[in-house]
Amino acid sequence: MQEALALLLGGDAELYGIIGRTLLIAGLATLAAMLVGIPVGYALARGRFPGRTLLLGMVNTGMGMPPVVVGLVVWLLLTRSGPLGGLELIYTREAMVIAQFVIATPLVVGFTAASIQALPAQLPDLLASLGAGRLQQLWILSREARLGLLAAVMAAFGAIVSEVGASMTVGGNLRGSTRVLTTAIVTETGRGNLPTALALGLLLLALAFTVNLVLTLVQQRKAG
Repeated sequence: MQEALALLLGGDAELYGIIGRTLLIAGLATLAAMLVGIPVGYALARGRFPGRTLLLGMVNTGMGMPPVVVGLVVWLLLTRSGPLGGLELIYTREAMVIAQFVIATPLVVGFTAASIQALPAQLPDLLASLGAGRLQQLWILSREARLGLLAAVMAAFGAIVSEVGASMTVGGNLRGSTRVLTTAIVTETGRGNLPTALALGLLLLALAFTVNLVLTLVQQRKAG
């Protein structure tokens, strides 16, 4: 812990850059996953259409998909010989956001669907009979399921801020560009700098704990 404090208090610009980069990439990926995952989760929870159970099964499978496999698939798509190679996104922060988005979205969809399904099935019809429009219904249902939605945020952020396989594969772990805390830990461990690697690991834990503590406080406040 002393090593971690020394790195922080020493004003190491590279360290602060890695922390900021970690938060930026994980934050953007989480936000994108929420924007896509919540509507999809709602549709799967309330919709009745052929193939719905199959889609839910695919989502549940995706919730446990190894990040390194996701990274490999995204790498194959973005590499210069791949179908999206012309975008020149491989080994960029954008590629890392895409990979982490793919990791987080099934979690958001799954948590959202479970939260919406836990609500009374007659609630949308009741709201409609009271004159609530579609947007009002969505807002009220979201408020009722807010504890589950906040859990989805925590699960998504926790999954992507701690993963290393996808980030290393599509980001390349480039110093000053795509290196984040997890890939920096791998790098320092490979170099034999175990005190620095341990310090970075403690910083990562502290970062994840702080973000999730804030979200937990919001969640419990809403529950109260």
